[in-house]
Amino acid sequence: MACRDQSCQMLTKDVLLVGLGAVGTIYAYILQSSKLARVTVVARSNYDVVNAKGMHIRSKKYGTHESWKPYRLVSSVAEAADRSYSYVVITTKAIPEVVETPRVLEPLLSRPYSEMHPQPTYVMLQNGLGVERDLYHSAKALNQGQPKIISALVWIAANLVEKNMVNHNRFDRLTIGMYRHGDHLTTTNSPEEYAILADFGTMLEAGGSEAIIVTEIQRKKFAKTMWNIAFSSFSTLTGSSPAAMFRPPPEEGQSYSPYVASQTATVVERNTIPVLRAILQEMITLGRALGYADNEDGLPSSLVDSTILQTAEIHRDPAHITLPSMLLDAQNGLPIEVEVIVGEVVRMAKEMGVDVPRIDTLYALLAVVQNQTLGGFRQCKL
Repeated sequence: MACRDQSCQMLTKDVLLVGLGAVGTIYAYILQSSKLARVTVVARSNYDVVNAKGMHIRSKKYGTHESWKPYRLVSSVAEAADRSYSYVVITTKAIPEVVETPRVLEPLLSRPYSEMHPQPTYVMLQNGLGVERDLYHSAKALNQGQPKIISALVWIAANLVEKNMVNHNRFDRLTIGMYRHGDHLTTTNSPEEYAILADFGTMLEAGGSEAIIVTEIQRKKFAKTMWNIAFSSFSTLTGSSPAAMFRPPPEEGQSYSPYVASQTATVVERNTIPVLRAILQEMITLGRALGYADNEDGLPSSLVDSTILQTAEIHRDPAHITLPSMLLDAQNGLPIEVEVIVGEVVRMAKEMGVDVPRIDTLYALLAVVQNQTLGGFRQCKL
C-alpha cells in the first residue's frame, strides 16, 4: 500500500523510463496518467516508428489509445541526460552477455552528468536475480552516497505485437522493495526507505495500477524466479506454452492449440510434471541454504505445489494466450534472459554448496539456445 498522507510529496516529478517494450509502454502510460510524473521515455529499437505514429495501446483495463506518446520521447539515454530525474525506471531485458545495465545508463553514471545532477532513485522492472548488482557498483563509484535502487516484481500480461502496438489484459501489479547490497535477510524498512517506496507507489496507484511495498524484496524475487526456472525454461526449450502440459483437448466444435493429446497424456502426467516438481524443489532447497524460512514471510515449501496448480488452472483456459516472455524472445530471434534467471541460480547454488542437477541441465540447454542467437545460427534481432 502506498503512502496516502501529507508526508508524501505530491509535486510533479521528472521520471525517465528506459525501454519502450510491452512492460515499458504500460508503465509509462500509468506513470503519465498519474499526473504526478513528467515521463521521458527512451525508445531504442522502435524510436522511429513510435516517434512517427505513436504507440497503439490495446488494454482491457486502460482502454484503447491510438498513437499515444509520453510527455517526451527520445532515442537514447544520452539525449535524455539534459535534466535531473527523481526516478529512472529500467524496463529493458536484463541480458548482461549482450549489454550490462550500467552501459545502457552510462550517460547518467559518468561526467558531466554526475557532477551537475544528483543521482536518481533507480527502479528496476527486470526479471531475474542479481540484476541490481552492476548498477549498484557503478552508482556507488560516483561517491554520491549510498545508491538508491528499488527492485520490483512485475505482474502483468502484456505483449508487444508490433513495434508500436501493445496488447494488455486487465491486470498489472508491482511488488516493490529497496535493494540492499549483500543483504537479503533484513526485514524492516528504514523511514527513508519507506518514504522512497511510498512515494513511487503513490505514483503507480494514482495512475490506476497497484503497488505492494515489502520489507525484503529478494526473497519475493526468488519465489517468482521459481516459475521462470521451471515453466519459462520448459516453454522455451519445447517451443510451446505451458498449455501443452495442462490444457485438455478441444471438445466438438472447439478449435485451439496446444493441448495435452490423449496419446501422450499419461507420459506427461507421469514424467513431465514430476520433473517440474523436482526442479521447484531444488529451488526450495537453495532457498533454505540462503536463509529463507519455511513460512509466508520467507519461502514456503507449499510453493512447489501451488506453482504447478496455479499454472495448470490458468493454462487450462483456451482464452489464455499470453506466452512466457522468454519463449517469445526465442521465437522472435531475440536474446533470452538465461543468465539472470537460470545462470544466476546455478551460480548461487555453487556458492552455497547446493546440488541443483536439473537446473544445471536447463542452464546448459538454454545456453545453447542463446548461443544459436548470439552466434548467428539463428537470425538475431538485437
